[in-house]
Amino acid sequence: MENYNQTLITVKELCEFLMIGKNAADQLLKSGQIKSFRIGRIWKIPKVSIEKYIREQTNGKS
Repeated sequence: MENYNQTLITVKELCEFLMIGKNAADQLLKSGQIKSFRIGRIWKIPKVSIEKYIREQTNGKS
């Protein structure tokens, strides 16, 4: 089975990766711009969703 600890990141890691604040990260997640899911109150963010978001922002929608 794939190691999901390496494919999922937290909101804090998302903030560090994109160099944004927590409020901006929350907005991206709640709006669905970055695909994610919640377990209880904890957001789980697949790295592939972040890569897709970055591609869309830099190259336009694809």
